[in-house]
Amino acid sequence: MKLNGSEIVIECLKEQGVDTVFGYPGGTILNIYDELYKHSGEIRHILTSHEQGASHAADGYARSTGKVGVCLATSGPGATNLVTGIATAYMDSIPIVAITANVAVSALGRDSFQEIDIAGITMPITKHNFIVKDVTKLADTIRWAFQIAQEGRPGPVLVDIPKDVTAAVTDFEPQVPEKPVRSTEYIREADLDAAVKLINECEKPFVFVGGGAVRSDASEELKRFVDKVHAPVADSLMGKGAYDGREEMYCGMLGMHGTKTANLGVSQCDLLITIGARFSDRVIGNAATFARNAKVLQIDVDPAEINKNIQVDTSIIGDVREVLKRLNARIEDHRHDEWDDSIKELKKKYPLKYNENGLTGPYVVEEIYRQTKGDAIIVTDVGQHQMWTAQYYKFSKPRTLLSSGGLGTMGYGVGAAIGAKAANPDKTVINIAGDGCFRMNMNEIATAARYNIPIIEVVINNHVLGMVRQWQTLFYDKRYSATILNDQVDFVKLAEAMGAAGIRVTKKEEVGPAIEKAIGLGRPVVIDCQIDADDKVFPMVSPGAAIDTAFDQDDLNDSK
Repeated sequence: MKLNGSEIVIECLKEQGVDTVFGYPGGTILNIYDELYKHSGEIRHILTSHEQGASHAADGYARSTGKVGVCLATSGPGATNLVTGIATAYMDSIPIVAITANVAVSALGRDSFQEIDIAGITMPITKHNFIVKDVTKLADTIRWAFQIAQEGRPGPVLVDIPKDVTAAVTDFEPQVPEKPVRSTEYIREADLDAAVKLINECEKPFVFVGGGAVRSDASEELKRFVDKVHAPVADSLMGKGAYDGREEMYCGMLGMHGTKTANLGVSQCDLLITIGARFSDRVIGNAATFARNAKVLQIDVDPAEINKNIQVDTSIIGDVREVLKRLNARIEDHRHDEWDDSIKELKKKYPLKYNENGLTGPYVVEEIYRQTKGDAIIVTDVGQHQMWTAQYYKFSKPRTLLSSGGLGTMGYGVGAAIGAKAANPDKTVINIAGDGCFRMNMNEIATAARYNIPIIEVVINNHVLGMVRQWQTLFYDKRYSATILNDQVDFVKLAEAMGAAGIRVTKKEEVGPAIEKAIGLGRPVVIDCQIDADDKVFPMVSPGAAIDTAFDQDDLNDSK
C-alpha cells in the first residue's frame, strides 16, 4: 500500500506496540502530529510543558516497564531540548527512541530557520542515530531503531526526519517485529569454568549488583545465585531492587554514600562477584585500593566495560540473566559461616542512623516506605534526597527506583514520574526531589494536572542546594557560594496555581497523614517538607579516597 512518511511513522510505532508517546509539536513535525491526531485512539500523546520533560517521561516509561519509551520533538530548539534527557538515558542504558523532524532536505546545511544537526549533536550520547533523507528507507530505519534500543546493552536511539520526507509517498508493507534476542554469543565455556573455579575456591565472597541485573530481568536467577554462593550482597544506585533489600544477606548500597558494612565487606572479601555493574567512580572511590584483597569476577553484557575501570581476574560477557542461569546449573551450594558472622557483626556495629530529633530527609523517606508498604514506584531527582532514598527505602523489586545515576540530572524526576504513572496507572508513583531540582522542571506539574496523572511530588525543602552545600561545609570551609535558595517561593501555592494540590509539612507527625492524604486524593499532589539546611548524607567517602575510609558525623566529632 501507498503511505506518506508521517503515516509510516505512526504505523511503525503501532507495529512496535507503542501505546504512549511524549512530546511537543512544532512546524517541521506537524505532518507527524497531524497523523498522530488521526490515531489518537490507538496511541496516547502526552503534551509536556517542555521537551526535556518529554525525554524524561519516555525514560521513566522505559525504566518502569522495560519497554522502549518514545518522545517527539520538532527541529532546532525542540530537538536540542531533548539532549539532556537523551544523555540521561544513555548513561544509564535506558531504551528510548527519540523522533525529531528537521527542515526539508533541500534546506539542510543552509542555516535555515530552526535547522540543527541534531544527529551530529547526539552522536556521542546515543547507541545510534539516523537522519532519513529517503522515504523508502523510513520504515526500516524506525524498525531498526527500536531493535538497536533494546538489544544487548540498551540505550537511546534518535531518528531525525526532514519535513519533506514526512510528506513523501512510498510503498509500505506491515511487518511483525522480531523480539529482541538476549546476548549469548560471547558466553564461553572456558569463562564459565573459570568463574566456577573462583567461586569454589573462595572463602569470603561478596556480590555487587548493578543496573544490568535490572535491565535483564535477572532477579530470580540472582536470588538463586546468591543463595548458592551464600554471599553478602551490595548494590549500586542503578541496581536497587534487583536483589530484595529486605533479605538477610543484603548489606546496602556500595560507594561514596554506601553503608560502612558494604564498603568494608568489599574491602575485606577475597572474591568480588560483580553482576551488571560498570565500576563507576562514585562506587569504587580510589581505584588502586578498591577490593584490594579480592579477585574480581565481572559479568556484563558490554565487552567495553571489562577492565575499563577495574582490572578483573576473569569475566563473562553476555546477558546477565542468561549467564546466571548457566552458572546456577554448574555451582554447588556453599557455606561461609565465619565470613557470614563477620558481615553480621559489621551490620550490627554500623547501622544506618540519622538525627531523630525533628523533621529530616531520612525520616520522610522511611515514612513514605511505611505508608506505601514498599509497594510503589519511587522516582528521585539528584542530590541528598536521592541518596537518602537509596539508603532508607527498602527496594524489594526491580524497576521500582527510577533515578538518574550516571549523568546526575537535576530536574529528571517530575517528567520521569509522569512517564512511569502513564505506563503503570495502578501503581502509586512518588517523586522525591530537592527544592533545587524541583525548580528546574516543576512546570511538568502542570502536565500532570492537565491529564490528571496522579503523581505525588515530595519536595525535601532545605532552601539550599543540599549536596553541594554539604561539600562546601566539609571541603570548602563553609564558603556557601551560590547554594542558598532562601527566597519567597511558595511551592504549595505554585502547585495550586498549576492545578495540583499542595500540602506543607513542617513537623514529623505531619508526614504520614500528608502522604496518606496524597495517595487518596487521586490527583497530582506536591508535598513541601521543610527540613534543616545543614542535614547531611552519611556515611560518606571523600572524593578519591578508599571506600573503607567512609565516615559519618560521629567520626567527624571524634576527630575534633
